[in-house]
Formats: sequence, structure tokens, C-alpha cells
Amino acid sequence: MHRPTTDMLKPNDTFVRIENVVKKFGDSTAVDNVNLTIAKNELFALLGSSGCGKSTLLRMLAGLETATSGKIFVDGEDLASLPPYRRPVNMMFQSYALFPHMTVESNVAFGLKQEGTPKNEIKERVADALALVQMSKYAQRKPHQLSGGQQQRVALARSLVKRPKLLLLDEPMSALDKKIRQKTQLELVNIIEKVDVTCVMVTHDQEEA
Repeated sequence: MHRPTTDMLKPNDTFVRIENVVKKFGDSTAVDNVNLTIAKNELFALLGSSGCGKSTLLRMLAGLETATSGKIFVDGEDLASLPPYRRPVNMMFQSYALFPHMTVESNVAFGLKQEGTPKNEIKERVADALALVQMSKYAQRKPHQLSGGQQQRVALARSLVKRPKLLLLDEPMSALDKKIRQKTQLELVNIIEKVDVTCVMVTHDQEEA
């Protein structure tokens, strides 16, 4: 990935700041000196062909990869010293990564339970998240009983229920049939616009971007 640019932002509008970030795997450079600024509550699309480093950059924001050099700031905080679980970031994976043996409700609640969130709060936040993505009536179903689009909504609810400041979406439409991609894309944008979150979406599809 080479040096994407965005429109100039006022300093107080900048929520994500990436400075001279390089990521190498051995002799191969996956991310090459990227400088990028993203505004608060912006839905930002990283567009590029497969293998150009988009997902690697996303994984560095999430803390799943470490930059070879350069700095990444979210809401003014240098992420270098923060492990993934302490970052104000959540990531929705391309495969959705739902637990097949759990219900929709349990999948969405999983991260909150791991953090020791009180039971009453978990119940309320999970209910709100499922209502947001219009999946309340499927709360007791298992992932295999859902369509691809419904599984995506559950994965999105699970990502949003922890109330991240930054939401990362890795090729969110890639597993969906072309016929329903456009409809699902509009639904996704509408959902994200309803919550207080900055979103970075990786895609290789110009129509999605």
C-alpha cells in the first residue's frame, strides 16, 4: 500500500492520524510509508486491489499487527503501547467469525462477558445492539440458521455492542451474493450513521467505496 491522501482536515476534526507507517514481512513491504488522517464520525473507505496492504493497515489499527516504523494515533492517543483489548477499537472480520454453537444473543454478548460487564447491562446493551441491526427476533437462533446478510448484521452488532470509538470493517460485503450487496451496503451505512463511531472500511470493490 502506497501513501493514500485525504482532504486537509482541521486539527480538531482529526480522529485517526497515521504517520509514516511502514509494515514489512521479511523483505516484503506490505504497507509503504502511509500518511493518513480521518475525521471523527467519518465513514472512510480504503480501496485497493487484493494484496496491496489494506487489511494489514486495518490489523495495525486493531493491534493485531505491529508497525515496523511510524505512528498511529486514535483520538489523540498513541496506540503503540496499547494492547488490542485496551484500544478503543473493534474489528468486524471478513468471515464474521461467529461462534457456531452460540445463539445470536450469546455471540453479541460474548465480548461484554469477557470484560466482566454486569449482567443487567449486558442484557440491555445486547438488546439495543440487536434492535439497531433489526435482528431482535432472531436472538435465539444459531448462525447456521441465518442468511449471509443476517450473519453480517450479527457480526456488526457484536462489534458495536462494546461501543468502540473506531470500527474497522474488513471486506464486509465479500461473502454476500452480488444481488444483495447494494441493499446491504445501504443498510450498513444507515446503521453506522445512527451511532457515534468513526468507521474505516476495507474493500477492493469501487462500487462499495
